[in-house]
Amino acid sequence: MNPELQLAAELADEYINGIGTTDVSRESDPVKLRQRLSKDLTDDGTPPLTVLQELYDDALPGLLNTADGRFFGWVIGGTTPVSIAADWLVSAWDQNAAAYACAPSAAIIEEIAAEWLKELLGLPQQASYAFVTGCQMAHVTALAAARHKVLKAANWSVEEQGLFGAPPIRVIVGEHHETLLRAIRQLGIGTDAVRQVALEDDGTISLDALKAELESDSSTPTIVSLAAGDLNRGAFDPIDAVCDLAHEHAAWVHIDGAFGLWAGASDRFRHLVTGISKADSWATDAHKWLNVPYDSGIAFIKDADAHKSAMTIHAAYKIEMDDVRDQIDWGPEWSRRARTIPLYAALRTLGRNGVANIIESCCDAAAGIVDGLGRLPGVEVLARPVINQGLVRFLADDGDHDRRTDEIIERINATGEAWFGPTEWNGMRVMRISVSNYRTTQKDVVRTVEIVANALMEIQ
Repeated sequence: MNPELQLAAELADEYINGIGTTDVSRESDPVKLRQRLSKDLTDDGTPPLTVLQELYDDALPGLLNTADGRFFGWVIGGTTPVSIAADWLVSAWDQNAAAYACAPSAAIIEEIAAEWLKELLGLPQQASYAFVTGCQMAHVTALAAARHKVLKAANWSVEEQGLFGAPPIRVIVGEHHETLLRAIRQLGIGTDAVRQVALEDDGTISLDALKAELESDSSTPTIVSLAAGDLNRGAFDPIDAVCDLAHEHAAWVHIDGAFGLWAGASDRFRHLVTGISKADSWATDAHKWLNVPYDSGIAFIKDADAHKSAMTIHAAYKIEMDDVRDQIDWGPEWSRRARTIPLYAALRTLGRNGVANIIESCCDAAAGIVDGLGRLPGVEVLARPVINQGLVRFLADDGDHDRRTDEIIERINATGEAWFGPTEWNGMRVMRISVSNYRTTQKDVVRTVEIVANALMEIQ
């Protein structure tokens, strides 16, 4: 075996076997990390085995163990062994998965994986798709198709005429993620186009407010973006009713389902995405609940013509072939790795039931943690999970709950046994509980509540 690959496999195995037994929050001082990782770039290079071993040793203190079953900061899944192994093959095969001609197997794998995903998630089988770097670029891809379609309806070709002089586009949102706004900026639509309408008490978009906004201007090209699982509580906008209302006003409906779209793969949670097939585009990320490595965003678009018109490229050296799909015509990149292969391997290994089990076990764990914390003195539950997201804060006798919340989070993370992230919600500092890792067990739930209880006792 190639000695570099042998050593890399051994080091990777050592790291993976240490997950769950080492400090979750192995963060290091940036000055110390720079000192460890700064090496001389020599004239003749350094022996590769030395480079690999030193890279592992020097980087290790600065690796946040996001794959640990008690990492609850942000919506970050782990990685299943089969998807890691498949990702190694992607690098070894070194295919440019831009077109069928230069990566035939990768192109066919994308076709198959897309069909599996549309079935799992309850999306229209005629929908086109693109495998991109993450949900950020899935938004860009889907909204580029939306931009094409709504401007075409206004007799404007954005691909040929650009946006100077184009009819303005209105983007209506309720609760939304920052990546949606950045996609709007990147596409030249601009955040001034965003119209945020009122929310219901549960944080979902108000149908009455949406109806009033749509009726206030019937001529402006319009995109409506909905949340399928918002970041703080996992709440779902009323997708079915919104799609009907928006389509009555010729608006394009986009679904931000970075992690919540996967609820469609579970019998228990599928009701949350009722009407999902009525939307016009969808964005999600497989590195979250499918637990595959990063570089696994996916965009789906119902109108394939709008999708291809927004993304296609022409080049004299492009090899045109019948009955095959060139990925370059559907995504924003030319050179790209065969990123769908780990996803394909994970889906085959898990099957329908395996995917559903990951989703449901994460949701049960999130509910268990929030309920357990809610029974502790000095803890206020602000949002019990709809799926895998919950919010709590910690109360101080002097009323400075924000300070107490930040202090408790720091104490928890300093133990190295669990990791939570702080955020702001409704003007309050809160602790968000995000569970999206297949490694999280009921033992982790019990131990996490104990860790928080200990932190509270110490500070009191």
